[in-house]
Amino acid sequence: MTGEARIIPLAGLPELEAGDDLAALIAEAATRTGGFEVGDIVVIAQKAVSKVEGRVVRLEDVIPSDRAVELAGEDGDPRQVEVILRESVEVIRSRPPLVIAQTPHGFVCASAGVDASNAKGPGTVILLPLDPDASAAALRERLTELTGIAPGVIVSDSFGRAWRQGTTDVALGVAGVVAIRDLRGSRDAAGYELCSTMIAVADEVAGAAELVMGKANGIPAAIVRGVDAAGDGTAADLVMPRERDLFR
Repeated sequence: MTGEARIIPLAGLPELEAGDDLAALIAEAATRTGGFEVGDIVVIAQKAVSKVEGRVVRLEDVIPSDRAVELAGEDGDPRQVEVILRESVEVIRSRPPLVIAQTPHGFVCASAGVDASNAKGPGTVILLPLDPDASAAALRERLTELTGIAPGVIVSDSFGRAWRQGTTDVALGVAGVVAIRDLRGSRDAAGYELCSTMIAVADEVAGAAELVMGKANGIPAAIVRGVDAAGDGTAADLVMPRERDLFR
């Protein structure tokens, strides 16, 4: 940290379609705010990335399985639950129509990240990117090509937490940013050796950016400035190892 951090919303992006040059649109929006500075981190909503990568499913094309019908219960859409099951490697908990599942990325989250909010109209759902780290890296490379500055990039999404109410944004994909800062072995101001402290830096940056983005604001990206977090982290660094997961 420099002592002060700024969060700059990148407004004015159009409704995104598969194949759009998302990095060019972000670079254009950044120009309207004065452009990038060295050390900037760009946080981009997962749905924006998924839309341009074509990760959209029309429910009319989905035939639900018996398991999907069971998990949907009376209030859910079994077609949407079927999509959730296809995006899951394991169902962790369920209370129809809610499903908590593990994705192929290792994320444990509601509905395996499948979401109908801010999708492509009624009857559509958006899936997580196939490889959010690769998505972040590609966006960083393209932004560097367009602007001459290599910002850090975080692909973010809102997650719930097992021990807290409400959601906060976390990092699904990371490029050019340290994902987690391991303070184990260092000492605090009183000389106490830290034995377990690990700071989820990328998640903190994603959560900060969400303050100006938000689900209902139509702002899919933001610049976080003033945070010293350059590094080579990945989203995999943030996934809790199964043997340490006390909630399963």
